[in-house]
Amino acid sequence: MSLNGKVAIVTGASQGIGRSIARQLARDGAAVLLAARDAAALAGVVREIEAENGRAALCALDLREQEAQERLVRAAVQSFGGIDIVVNNAGATKRDDFLALTDDEWADGFALKFFGSVRLARAAWPLLKERAGSVVNIVGVGGRTPGAEFAIGGSVNAALLSFTKALAEVGVRDGVQVNAVNPGFVRTDRLEVRLRKAAQEQGVTPAEAADRHGEGGRRHAPRRAGRYCKPGRVYRLPARASITGRADRHRRRPDEDDLISDYSYKLSPLGMSLMGHPSMKRRMMWPLR
Repeated sequence: MSLNGKVAIVTGASQGIGRSIARQLARDGAAVLLAARDAAALAGVVREIEAENGRAALCALDLREQEAQERLVRAAVQSFGGIDIVVNNAGATKRDDFLALTDDEWADGFALKFFGSVRLARAAWPLLKERAGSVVNIVGVGGRTPGAEFAIGGSVNAALLSFTKALAEVGVRDGVQVNAVNPGFVRTDRLEVRLRKAAQEQGVTPAEAADRHGEGGRRHAPRRAGRYCKPGRVYRLPARASITGRADRHRRRPDEDDLISDYSYKLSPLGMSLMGHPSMKRRMMWPLR
């Protein structure tokens, strides 16, 4: 697909899923503004994109700050002249037993991922409306299946899913397409750290810790060691599912059992899911225009 002439903002773009999404958007022709707190890491991603003849700029900021989103939107306009796509990807929450979590940790979890996404959508909306743009919220299956040590993250994700649906209905009026993607276990640096820590605590190998983590007491099938989703597939799989017009819950092929993904909040400009509105089957979710 071609995104030539499009401008995208990607938050949490310094590593993991955000980095992979930003690089793929650039490969598809979009000019990409990368946002995160780590300026040095963002500069490295910019160099990666430019080495592949892509266009990218960076804006290092803390999206928990109330004025950060306005600054980010201004930076996109100054760098590339507008905004067509917003990818809300930033957000990590504290994992711990519920009784050990403090009010400050709860507030911090909502400040970055939930309020950061709300404020960026609001700040970018006039430009997205002008250019019939798109918002993609990278959420997570924890919003539907939270674990005992994922109380904050599950609650934040559930709130962001609800917000996505509400915002999609505003998009009906304004011609902005709004979607959410719910990745499952993705082999990012953050997950690798958790697996190494779990292996040490449990006295097992990292591969065994990966298997146990994949089972996790949830309703998903166990993950085989080394078969977690790679960050880049969080970009590719939703695109394929939407282009083909399949139902909103992705069905894994045998070679795709390393991915747990839920597309039930993949919403069209009509505020309906793919399954709920046949006309959406002819539209692409990513890049949405």
